[in-house]
Amino acid sequence: MTAVKPDSCTLSSDLGWSLGVLSRSYGKAVSAIFAEVPGGARGYQVLAAAARDEHGSQLALAQHLGVDRTVMTYLLDSLAEAGLIERRPDPADRRARRIVATARGRSRLDSLGERLREAEDQVLDGLAEAEDRQAFRALLQRLAVHAASTLESTAPDPCAEPVPGSC
Repeated sequence: MTAVKPDSCTLSSDLGWSLGVLSRSYGKAVSAIFAEVPGGARGYQVLAAAARDEHGSQLALAQHLGVDRTVMTYLLDSLAEAGLIERRPDPADRRARRIVATARGRSRLDSLGERLREAEDQVLDGLAEAEDRQAFRALLQRLAVHAASTLESTAPDPCAEPVPGSC
């Protein structure tokens, strides 16, 4: 039996634990902000993507955000009822709908963005230097983009084998 190295058994050196603590801290800091958006954090993500015209179609957006298609439909209904997004016909594919932020949605997003940056600064308060915060954000973004692309490339395509009524 091999001895376990003392440093390898500490929670503070465990990536999962560290990410969990940071995620809970972030969740606590932004919960009141996201409560103002239909669908909470997911609604914010959809609104932000719609404002940047990312992933255009409802299906592409659901896949990118990792949201079930039926859940996405209800989420988009709520955001549309609040006047924050619109579903518009896609000029390239008349069967598809593009998700677009309204002027009201863009204004709400701007307001939320300011408050989110303040909450993020609170979470990152342990990194006193601005350069450390910028470096952390840049590294985290690179990791998230890589992880998202890995998830998307390994996820089964729900429409690969058509089932009547599924796509």
